[in-house]
Amino acid sequence: MSYKIKHTAKNEVNEPMAMYITQASSTPFYNLLGGAKTAKPSSDFDIINLARQGFPKKALLTLAKKISLNIQELANILHISERTLQRYEDDAIIKTEYAEKAVELARLYTRGEEVFGSMDKFKLWIKAPSIIFNGEAPVTFLDTSAGFDMVFNELGRIEHGIFV
Repeated sequence: MSYKIKHTAKNEVNEPMAMYITQASSTPFYNLLGGAKTAKPSSDFDIINLARQGFPKKALLTLAKKISLNIQELANILHISERTLQRYEDDAIIKTEYAEKAVELARLYTRGEEVFGSMDKFKLWIKAPSIIFNGEAPVTFLDTSAGFDMVFNELGRIEHGIFV
């Protein structure tokens, strides 16, 4: 296939119409992080910056409370000892790797709420043993990125009515 390039008087190239717009993505998951003292992110780049900068420990605790995880469950997912997590001051900024996991948790729970129609239904599902997850609860796999992927993929199958 060959393309003809048409040069205009200003030596510009005419292309098929294409629009490249970065739209502000909706970020309802941010509400789960509720205590972060930064402006609400309006794009994926803002979310990346938020995770890179980290946020206060109290944002983590707010997330854990909203998604019904205790401190031990949260610490396991974040790969931090429960004692170390408790030592942080409430306003202390947590490390990037913990902030990144917290953002992923918030995104997952928001997606689960969309698929199940309510946060309560999703919280029941994620903590219930499942054949798909070899008899374990999906929440037990959230300590790895592959586990997050498995849970996100299963949510996609549920959303589309594919039960394997």
